[in-house]
Amino acid sequence: MRIIAVDDEKLALEGLMTEIALAAPDSEVRGFRRPMDALQWCEENNGADVAFLDIEMPGINGVSLASELIRRYPNINIIFTTGYDEYAVEAMAMRASGYVLKPVTADKIRTELSNLRNPAEKREERLYIRTFGTFEVFLDGKPVKFRYQKTKELLAWLVDRRGALSTNKEIASVLWENDTLDNDHTSYLKNIRTDLVNFLEENGYGDAVIRERGAIGIVTSRFGCDYYDYLENKDVEGVGSLFKGEYMSQYAWAEFTLGTLMGTYL
Repeated sequence: MRIIAVDDEKLALEGLMTEIALAAPDSEVRGFRRPMDALQWCEENNGADVAFLDIEMPGINGVSLASELIRRYPNINIIFTTGYDEYAVEAMAMRASGYVLKPVTADKIRTELSNLRNPAEKREERLYIRTFGTFEVFLDGKPVKFRYQKTKELLAWLVDRRGALSTNKEIASVLWENDTLDNDHTSYLKNIRTDLVNFLEENGYGDAVIRERGAIGIVTSRFGCDYYDYLENKDVEGVGSLFKGEYMSQYAWAEFTLGTLMGTYL
């Protein structure tokens, strides 16, 4: 699901985007403080499925922005976010999908997203990977359960590598970094590699994996990922708020990348 959020107040926008990310972790979210920037982004990206709009904004207010968005994208779901209930009648008259009174919470957003007036358009990319907080993989909005627990960690490592190939030896040293015994993990590693490749191929992402003799990598452009979005757009208004100081928190080896992220974040 592709979601935009518009609020002219910086802290309010960051809070709104945080709650949206909690309510819909597999969604692509973009935030804007200026309505015209939101319109321009929609024009360049073929619209959005849902727009969370503050009503009281200077220049083009939320109601006017909603009217323009609906004119351009008739199936967009408009959800107003405001501290006042006086606009409810006007919002319903223009067939808005929802109306949320501030303070906005993830529960309120989750309720609105489960009752959209227009079904969200199925985007081309069904696979979404979340790295901020704990690492999680979503397919069509649902968490993926792999056959082996280490398969998920293997994918996490490849995502962290951002397309660079990793050798079997390197992967084994990461996935079993606390193994003090001289154990041979060759067979187990082969199984989890096969598990990952089978999952990707069965769901139409066979071309998202690169395999060479003794090495494996991923094609980063084939799926959505908050980490990649952040790196590419961290200077765009609102995007920086998605990173809250946590990255793949269940994996100790991710601390190096976390340190780099914290450096740019601070």
